[in-house]
Amino acid sequence: MRKILKKKRSSAESNADALDSIDWKILGELQRNGRTAYTELGRRVGLSTPAVIERVRRLEEAEIVLGYRAEVDPAKVGREVLAFIRVNVVGDFLPRIVALSREMPEVLECYRITGAESIIMKVAVPKSRDLQPLIDRMTPFVATITSIVLSEIVTSQVIERWQPGPGRKPK
Repeated sequence: MRKILKKKRSSAESNADALDSIDWKILGELQRNGRTAYTELGRRVGLSTPAVIERVRRLEEAEIVLGYRAEVDPAKVGREVLAFIRVNVVGDFLPRIVALSREMPEVLECYRITGAESIIMKVAVPKSRDLQPLIDRMTPFVATITSIVLSEIVTSQVIERWQPGPGRKPK
């Protein structure tokens, strides 16, 4: 394993360049199943248990592996409606909307984006009628556009080593 940078750098590429093929295999396995035992992980990537433990520790220290968590199906815990709310923030209301999004348990994810809108939120609520009070909490400050998810197409891709394809030029 080439040395993964321990100091935070402004460029994510510096850590990506430090990853070798075994690191990428470990990342793939952990993304598919973060509960894989170290012995099994070592078997899959061709390393001893202590060697794989050390590599995973380095990936965690470099903040490449950010954590391990359970995926929960929102519909099976009573939140059957998944929606995206695009928010157009005008004036100085951005800090209020950011704070509000952090307070609302319905908001699963929230991103600052470019384009016509300023923010996009992924929300989960029990019924479509539960979207209205959620949106009403924001509308004194912003304009919103809401899209209800009909079906999921891609929900969790494994991040693999970037390989330039046709039409893409390598660095």
